[in-house]
Amino acid sequence: MKIDKSAIQAAVRTAHSDFRSDQGGQNASYIPYLASVDPALYGISVVTADGEVFETGDSNFEFALESISKVFSMARAMDEVGLPQFHEKVGADPTGEPFNSVIAVALHDDKPLSPLVNAGAMSTVSLIPADGPEQRWQKILETQSAFAGREIKLSDAVNDSEQSTNFHNRAIAWLLYSGGTMYSDPMEACDVYTRQCSTLVTAVDLATMGATIAARGTNPLTKKAAITHTDIVPPMLAEMTMEGLYTASGDWAYRVGLPGKSGVGGGVLAVMPGVLAIAAFSPPLDPAGNSVRARKAVAQIASALSLNLYNASDYAT
Repeated sequence: MKIDKSAIQAAVRTAHSDFRSDQGGQNASYIPYLASVDPALYGISVVTADGEVFETGDSNFEFALESISKVFSMARAMDEVGLPQFHEKVGADPTGEPFNSVIAVALHDDKPLSPLVNAGAMSTVSLIPADGPEQRWQKILETQSAFAGREIKLSDAVNDSEQSTNFHNRAIAWLLYSGGTMYSDPMEACDVYTRQCSTLVTAVDLATMGATIAARGTNPLTKKAAITHTDIVPPMLAEMTMEGLYTASGDWAYRVGLPGKSGVGGGVLAVMPGVLAIAAFSPPLDPAGNSVRARKAVAQIASALSLNLYNASDYAT
């Protein structure tokens, strides 16, 4: 499927203009750094699977990757341990609860269920083969950088802010450990997970990371493979469909029809396999934890370009 470049640029500019004045939502307040980010910031980017880049607004402002990082630690774990073991040890089912839910873990015999909620993300981190937490962290950072096509770095300011407030995640990590689904020291896994959420990306970086997924694991800008086994891409997209936008994931699939992932740093990513990725950033969040402006912008661009994973007949020729 080929989309006219002028149509993409027009859709990006229109979405930015249409939602720039939207005053809905509030910055995440439970992480001090995120609460301090300017709520007026708003950027959009689209990157195609063949390497065309479109952007507007604050598309080069660096923001915290947060929960979107789960997609890339999931990719690293799937790539290294294999799909059968990953599925058995972490799972692939929506929890039906908020992303930081303890109840979801307790109700399912201390099992994480999904790699795209906090419990499953920490379990995923612990599953990545490594001699210790520093090697595991470097592997995750290497994977984020390979998907983005540039060196991604940890923000000490974000990390310090998160490490000082992540008591809830520490409790979840111990709960997983008691259930046998934490595969390294639980506090080390929690620490590395917190770090992976504390890296900084731009909307262009995020769209490039998504376009790498769309291109079956090859970065369309660097032309380098970000993963070894391309068969992990369909399960990655399935996980994003089921749990990518927290408790709004079902509504997103119904209304937009693209695998996606959001983060409380204000980023939203959507992927049309084989075609492109759409990313947007704006800090104010809705009650589910999704950026108000970014969610609307990505959805509108997908609609304007007639992108929907479930209209399979549209892409059969």
